[in-house]
Amino acid sequence: MLYWLLYEVLYPYFSPLRVFSYVTFRTAFASLTALFLCIALGPWLIEKLHQFQIGQYIREDGPKSHQKKAGTPTMGGVLIVISIIVPTLLWANLTNPYVWVAMFGLVSYGAIGFYDDYCKIRKMRNLGLKGRHKLALQIVAAMMIAGILLGLHSAGAYSTNINVPFFKQFKPDLLLQPMLANPWTYPLAFFFFYLFTAFVLVGSANAVNLTDGLDGLAIGLTIIAAGAMTVLAYTSGHREFAEYLDLARLPGASELTIFCAAMTGASIGFLWYNAHPAEIFMGDVGSLSLGGGLATVAILIKQELLLPFIGGVFVLEAVSVILQVGSYKLRGKRIFKMAPLHHHFEALGWQEAKIITRFWIAGLVMALFALTTLKLR
Repeated sequence: MLYWLLYEVLYPYFSPLRVFSYVTFRTAFASLTALFLCIALGPWLIEKLHQFQIGQYIREDGPKSHQKKAGTPTMGGVLIVISIIVPTLLWANLTNPYVWVAMFGLVSYGAIGFYDDYCKIRKMRNLGLKGRHKLALQIVAAMMIAGILLGLHSAGAYSTNINVPFFKQFKPDLLLQPMLANPWTYPLAFFFFYLFTAFVLVGSANAVNLTDGLDGLAIGLTIIAAGAMTVLAYTSGHREFAEYLDLARLPGASELTIFCAAMTGASIGFLWYNAHPAEIFMGDVGSLSLGGGLATVAILIKQELLLPFIGGVFVLEAVSVILQVGSYKLRGKRIFKMAPLHHHFEALGWQEAKIITRFWIAGLVMALFALTTLKLR
């Protein structure tokens, strides 16, 4: 919106406004706008959540030390989503379809999380939507995003080839092009694309959701992941960097830098209130929206396979739950004292602040490693 006004409308009459055509300049402003918007609206939202008695319900089988957190305002993810969407609308080029797809991924998964949080508050316990219903809604949202991407692909605005870490020349096509030549295998090619897209989106959203169990843990890791995605989006949209690193050249991806920067800024702003001891929790509306937003950007810039490295701690948290449940059902034994993984360390006697800090360090190391793979190929 401001990009259109300051650059496309007013620039011909006032040449210094040309600075707003630079993605780097608008990226910085988007991040700062998101940061200050989140910090400014935080006290108002916390007060309103207190007023309407929208507090967190603690699961009965969770750590006993968490019972004192009952009643802390939740659904703070609404603040995160607003603080991402508003700066993106202000500073991004809204004629770019990538921007709208990224915002749709964020909002659609945020809406699912909002409904889940609403069900928890209505039932007055830590059980919202049934697992299968929640999963079904996430898959539907993923199918819609996949359909939009295929529409962009047919218009020549999106590539279905993906970058593979450590390999420069190997860039497989998710549409399995040989199958498109045969009418009998044509539907299978599209089915695989939809399946892969759903796996990335649903997996990412739920991984962030499972990690959101300690004050500031998930949002701190999101700052790291969103920061890494900002770098990846910029390099993918920059002609010289993309050629030098042998990445898929995606001119539209440069505007995603603004969306990722807004996510980084909003996450930093939310951490101001979510740091231990938390004044507000993000709820599922926050964790699902952030996971969905990160995954959508990864799909758009063709870094789906790098996403598990960028969000390595998220992956470990999700895998710990899968292993715990699988082991208990198959063998009747638990691998961890409690799942997700951060609860295991709580059960070992680690202090909450120590777990959070060490997980942040691990997340930072994994994200830096992910960025080094751009050259180590």
